[in-house]
Amino acid sequence: MKKKNVISVVGPTGIGKTRLAIDLAKHFDSEIVSCDSRQFFKEMKIGTASPSEEELAEAPHHFIGNLSVEEYYSIGQYEEDALKKLNQLFEKYETVILVGGSMMYEKAVIEGLNDLPEADEENQKKLQNIFENEGIEKLQEMLKDMDPEYFSVVDIHNHRRLLRAIDVIWQTNKKYSEQIAVSQDSRDFKTIRIGIEAPREELYDRINRRVDIMMEKGLLEEAKSLEKFKHLTALNTVGYAELFKYFDGEWDLDFAVPEIKKNSRRYAKRQLTWYRKADDIHYLQLGYSQEDFDGLIDYIEEQISK
Repeated sequence: MKKKNVISVVGPTGIGKTRLAIDLAKHFDSEIVSCDSRQFFKEMKIGTASPSEEELAEAPHHFIGNLSVEEYYSIGQYEEDALKKLNQLFEKYETVILVGGSMMYEKAVIEGLNDLPEADEENQKKLQNIFENEGIEKLQEMLKDMDPEYFSVVDIHNHRRLLRAIDVIWQTNKKYSEQIAVSQDSRDFKTIRIGIEAPREELYDRINRRVDIMMEKGLLEEAKSLEKFKHLTALNTVGYAELFKYFDGEWDLDFAVPEIKKNSRRYAKRQLTWYRKADDIHYLQLGYSQEDFDGLIDYIEEQISK
C-alpha cells in the first residue's frame, strides 16, 4: 500500500513557518495545505501575514485567500475540505506539507474533532445577552472558571468561540477541552510534526517588527476597507479589532499599534503553551542553516521509513 505522510509545521505566530514549509515542499517536490484559519480570507492579506506572491510561486498552496470574509466557514467544514484535498494530493505525492498556527485546525486535520452538540438556542440567547450587557470580559471570566485549559489556547477576543465553548459546557457538564481532546477518527496517513523555536525575547522582537512592517505595507488601509464587516467573526481578531477602535475614535493610533503588538505576543504565548504540552514535535532552531535543514530531512526520512 502506498505510504501517505503529512509533515505538519507548527509554531507561534511570526516564527517563520511559511519559509520552512516552502523549503520542505521544494525538497519533497510537494504541495502545502494551510491550516491557518485567518489566512483563508482573501481580503485579510496584510494583517494575517499571508504568504506573498513570490512565496506562493515557490510552492503550490491550498486554503490561502480561498474565501471572502462574508462567508461563514466552520472548523468542521475545514476538516472535511482539508481531508478531501489531502486525499487528492496523495494521488500524486507520498508526502504533503501542512502548515499553520491555528492549533485546533491542525488538530482537526491530523486527529479529527469530536462530535459536539449543536448550538442550544436558549443558551445562545443567554450568552448573547451577557455579551451585550456585560461585555466580552464577562464571557472570558466564565470560561476561565469553567475550563482554564481551553481558555489558555482559545482566541479570547473572539466572542463566538467563547459562546460556543460555554454553550457546550452547559449542555454536557463536561469541560470543552476534554471533549475536543478525544480523537474519534483514525487517519490513514502518518503525521510528522516539526516545530520552530527561538528564545522568547527574539520571538517577541520579531512579532513587534512584523507589526511595524504590516503598518508600512498598508494594514491601516486594509483594515479601513474592511470596517464595514467589523461585526463578522473573521474580523474579530488581532490586527483588525484594535484598528477598528481607532476608527471609532476610542483609541489613538499611537495606542492601537502597541496594542496589536501586545495582543500578538499574548497569542504567541498561548500557542507556545499549547505546543509545549505535545511530546511529538521535533524542533528546529529559528535561523536554521543548510546543515540543520539536512539534519531535519534525515530525521523526517527516518520517521517515514518506520
